[in-house]
Amino acid sequence: MNFSKLSLSSLFGFKPKVTKQTKAYHLARYYLGLHEIAGKTKHEAKVVEFFKLVGHGWVKDDETSWCAAFVGAMLEKNDIKSTGKLDARSYLKWGKEVGVKDVKEGDIVVFWRVNPNSWQGHVGFFVRYNDNGDIVVLGGNQSDQVCERVYAKGRLLGFRRYEE
Repeated sequence: MNFSKLSLSSLFGFKPKVTKQTKAYHLARYYLGLHEIAGKTKHEAKVVEFFKLVGHGWVKDDETSWCAAFVGAMLEKNDIKSTGKLDARSYLKWGKEVGVKDVKEGDIVVFWRVNPNSWQGHVGFFVRYNDNGDIVVLGGNQSDQVCERVYAKGRLLGFRRYEE
């Protein structure tokens, strides 16, 4: 058998749909390990570029919260209009709502910070649920870097998906 010609469609009878949002998620994975530069005198140029891509070129540092800029930059680089805002909760009005049982890898996930009613939040890409039902997120500004991190399911505000 010639294994070089095998694909998901030949093995399982289907071809997975590759969407713009899927491409944005995979681009985000490319940045895994990108760190802020410690201190206030030097800044990670790629983080500063994320701000520029979402319309906030006036931000010239990597100290400003950048989770929404990261998500927005990944979307914009894949011809998907982001919210253009730097507040994570702005993504609660972006795309269409997705239920907790219907969420897919690469969907946008929004959490509250400080308290559920504050303006503060965090946004990233859904990776999976862990064994405890908590949410594994790929995002920027997670421990000052792009990484996967687990967030408590009790902090979830919503899942969102781009409508193509």
